[in-house]
Amino acid sequence: MERWMLNSLKISLVIIGFTILMISIFWLPSAANTLADQNPEYAYLKYPLLFDIYLTCIPFYIGVYNGFVILRLIEKDKAFTEYTNRSLTYVFYSSIAIILLYIIGMLYLLLNNALHPSLFLLGIGIIFMSFIIASAAGVIKALLIKVIEIKNEHDLTI
Repeated sequence: MERWMLNSLKISLVIIGFTILMISIFWLPSAANTLADQNPEYAYLKYPLLFDIYLTCIPFYIGVYNGFVILRLIEKDKAFTEYTNRSLTYVFYSSIAIILLYIIGMLYLLLNNALHPSLFLLGIGIIFMSFIIASAAGVIKALLIKVIEIKNEHDLTI
């Protein structure tokens, strides 16, 4: 892979991670306060929802970090190693964790009769994107395992 492409992917990961961090630190608390003030009947949901959203940041940043690790391994021509396989596994499980946390959060809102259709669509969108990432990581991981097996057989032949 060309160096400029790897650098652009690294920059993209940093920008995405930084953007989510800034949203989590600055926008989410003020938005939660505003929504709690505008809708006092749902004010009791402010902290559980913030907790769930902040909890989803943990697997998100694990996935972003492991994406960065994969890009560094590709840069060092070590893409077909067990380290890449391990990082893909972490990305897969991080995506699954995000899916589960959003399903739990949406069920909590549904049981409290507070699941607005726009929140439902946003949650489904995040779940769908995480499912796509988990599926892609799983397929790439399976392919990588086959490539590593073929590479090891080839190395033994020579």
